[in-house]
Amino acid sequence: MLELARYEARRRVRGTLYLTVGLVVFAGMYIGTFPSIQTDIDLDQFIESLPEIFTELFNLATMNTIEGFLAAELYSLGWTLLLGMYLAYSGGTLIAGDVDRKRMDLLLSLPLSRRRVVAEKFLSLLVPILGVNVVVPAAVLVGTTAVGYPIDPVNLAVVHLLSIPYLLSCAALGLVLSVVFSRVSVAQRGALVAIFALYLFESVVVVADVGWLGVVAPMRYFAPTAVLVEGSYDWLGAAILLAATGLLVAASAAYFTRRDVQ
Repeated sequence: MLELARYEARRRVRGTLYLTVGLVVFAGMYIGTFPSIQTDIDLDQFIESLPEIFTELFNLATMNTIEGFLAAELYSLGWTLLLGMYLAYSGGTLIAGDVDRKRMDLLLSLPLSRRRVVAEKFLSLLVPILGVNVVVPAAVLVGTTAVGYPIDPVNLAVVHLLSIPYLLSCAALGLVLSVVFSRVSVAQRGALVAIFALYLFESVVVVADVGWLGVVAPMRYFAPTAVLVEGSYDWLGAAILLAATGLLVAASAAYFTRRDVQ
């Protein structure tokens, strides 16, 4: 069982290692600079001077605490946008990659249903998702303690736990494009554009007082600032993201069973 998922997962180990190291360095850069910035600059006054669109875009609440600073710099930007785009990009490769390179016929010659191919390839993305969400919080906890601003370990653990459904939903969006388009470059670029556009859209509609339109954006249901700064956990949002992920994967599998891969 899950032979394809295990095979694809092994292929993602090296990439996950590089991604994790990059995120640890990224986090370490922000953690290392916070003490000097916090001493020299009133970051909250700086936030108040920004247009509302910027505070919504980066989920800025406070930056005079290590929690608020990391929520704005590492999690709202690095995790929500950049890592979300990375997972969507990876999802865009899952099916279109083999179709574009003329390898899908060989894969489908094995005793595997098309639905199983879609599902197991998607499951392989748990390797980078779980990898970064295990290693990075440990590095953040050690780093913040080392600089004298220890972060709340419970809130830190929860923000990473809640990011898993969010990242899965981004990957599922990429998967949809991967089964729709045969050219992998189109699926990948489309996934990047979709996540970036949804990230901007969710912020703009809030500022424009039509925030209800943002329900289509996965970012609406993952709020790292609320978790780290306020200790507020949106479990319902996580459930919505998991349900959306399941629907997108199921829809992708259903569409792939009917399409011509030639």
